[in-house]
Amino acid sequence: MRDVSIIGIGQTPVGEHWDKSLKDLAGQAVQAAIEDAHVDRVDALYVGNMLSGVLSGQEHLGALVGDWVGLRGVEAVKVEAACGSGAAALRLGYIAVAGELADFVVVAGVEKMTDRPGPQVTAALAMASDGDFEAQNGLSFVALNALLMRRYMHEYGVQHRDFAPFTINAHKNAVANPKAIFPHAVTTEDFCSARMIADPVNLLDSSPVCDGAAAVVLCPTEIARSFTARPVRILASSSATDTIALHDRRDLLGLEAASLSSAKAYRQAKLTPADIDLFELHDAFTIMSVLSLEACGFAERGRGVRLASDGDIAIGGQIPITTMGGLKARGHPVGATGIYQVIEVALQLRGQAGANQVPEARLGMAQNIGGSGATVVTTILEAAG
Repeated sequence: MRDVSIIGIGQTPVGEHWDKSLKDLAGQAVQAAIEDAHVDRVDALYVGNMLSGVLSGQEHLGALVGDWVGLRGVEAVKVEAACGSGAAALRLGYIAVAGELADFVVVAGVEKMTDRPGPQVTAALAMASDGDFEAQNGLSFVALNALLMRRYMHEYGVQHRDFAPFTINAHKNAVANPKAIFPHAVTTEDFCSARMIADPVNLLDSSPVCDGAAAVVLCPTEIARSFTARPVRILASSSATDTIALHDRRDLLGLEAASLSSAKAYRQAKLTPADIDLFELHDAFTIMSVLSLEACGFAERGRGVRLASDGDIAIGGQIPITTMGGLKARGHPVGATGIYQVIEVALQLRGQAGANQVPEARLGMAQNIGGSGATVVTTILEAAG
């Protein structure tokens, strides 16, 4: 297999893009990534998306986006893995280049969520849960995460207020991110007084419904420097699954797919958690930040909350997370999120994160989660030497 590197990145601001269609958003990100990569040839296009059919009345995104950006004729498909669709698409692009099936691959993620009423979006997102036993009985994703959060609080004697530093950190970092939907700071008081959605999850525990698109260009590492002075090498790409329904899991708080996926990535990259300089985790809800940190080996069980309260997740801390705002404050356009995460790691490793730059960042990890932990894709990236 060949080594694979990212040579181009492109992203739209995350927000409510009522004036842009699904293909407009995707096209903007794809064209920006191709321009950044300085390539005049593309062999394949993979588009991560979850909700285009139900919310936009549009499937067949691979061909649609490919035609829209002038790539008619190339292999092009949509990839769906719930909220993990973006990273799942990236993994397919990685496999294509590593396996010598393609030399230049564009991987995009796109989602349009704000054109429909809230209840319709909530119902659409619930399709990533178990349709027979969870969605059918009225469990939204907020409710599922509320169950996880309540159980965690019970098991480890944690108070809801203890989760506030995750939200505060995300919003602090979003202030310097021009792509973020919520580039403003919040306080502990803001967090504790926020409107309750599904007890104990409140509004500031939760990532927003929004629109956005992001894209990267991949090529073999051996030729990457012909296109950019700062390629970012993909050291590891791994995926794992767990049961879709929470009630079927052997360990409710163990986030087993995240543990399996990260363990495979560490082995592939020949690294340990201590080697990682920053971690873009899937903070769709604050409880997922805690469970991810523990599942990936950055904290012992029941101790993930302490990483935030002790300041270890801040830029310059032991394991910086959500360095550009994360899902909470940058935004969570679900099918695009996995690509935004990888781009944010790439910006850190290229030394282009501005005021949010992690000092001497060389190794970064991104983890994209589908559903309440049923699909987890982990990517480890390295700065060019």
